[in-house]
Amino acid sequence: MTKIILAHELLGEGVPKSHIAKHLGVSRRTIIRWAKAIEYHGSIDAFLEHYIQAKKGPRKKRKKDAILKRRVWALREKHHQCCGQKIQYFLKKEYDQDLSVTTIYEILSEKYQLRSKWQKNKLRGAVPTASAAREVIQMDTVLFGDVFAFTAVDIYSKESDVLLRPALKALDGKAFLDHCMPRSFGGFAETIQTDGGSEFEAEFAETVRAYCAHHRVARPYKKNEQSYIESFNRSLRKECLGWQKYNADEIPELTIYLDEWLRYYHYERPHISLGMKPPLEKQV
Repeated sequence: MTKIILAHELLGEGVPKSHIAKHLGVSRRTIIRWAKAIEYHGSIDAFLEHYIQAKKGPRKKRKKDAILKRRVWALREKHHQCCGQKIQYFLKKEYDQDLSVTTIYEILSEKYQLRSKWQKNKLRGAVPTASAAREVIQMDTVLFGDVFAFTAVDIYSKESDVLLRPALKALDGKAFLDHCMPRSFGGFAETIQTDGGSEFEAEFAETVRAYCAHHRVARPYKKNEQSYIESFNRSLRKECLGWQKYNADEIPELTIYLDEWLRYYHYERPHISLGMKPPLEKQV
């Protein structure tokens, strides 16, 4: 209060605001705010009375209360370790609560080990683009011990498919083509892109042109060219099959679990790039 009174007196004497701020140890913006408030209330006494009453008011409730924290943590567990943007979406949808993504990550960091921030600043290489569904489909494989997951994603619609196989050979790649293209991608795509793995050669390479106009092999050591399928593979590990190693005789059981997750992925799981909508709409 003493600083406010002194600032008011110095302003009345025509002292520059920057000099007053330096003398009182506050910012120039603070001096301007005090001056406007005094003018608004009509006098220094009226403003000081308002200032005193405001300081006596009740303390604002903290944003991150215990119930809100439990809801954020529960939503992350419920929706397969989803990101902050999706937690924000579900928080609004299920509890009608608005919370910034920054605050959500602050809450998550109290309980979980989150990814290092420096990874956000990695240089990104060129990635294929598509303006409609079935223009570019990326394919890859994920190893789970003696079980190999062949994966595919439409980079525009985000529709995806997975087939578990007991081996990583070109015949298994061909089986994946015959499985996923008719089932999930309408039987044909403009471009199918894979890496240069042996599972995408021989029988696969002989068959792939029956399902696409172009087969493109991504450049070696350029993982960003396969960024969409790499992102899907991370979701497959994090939300479904984890980092465990499985035996080949577990494939039937794993396939049941996988198909249930794919149903969730396509009809319930929101995608940021799709405006927080799932890739497919439920048929009523």
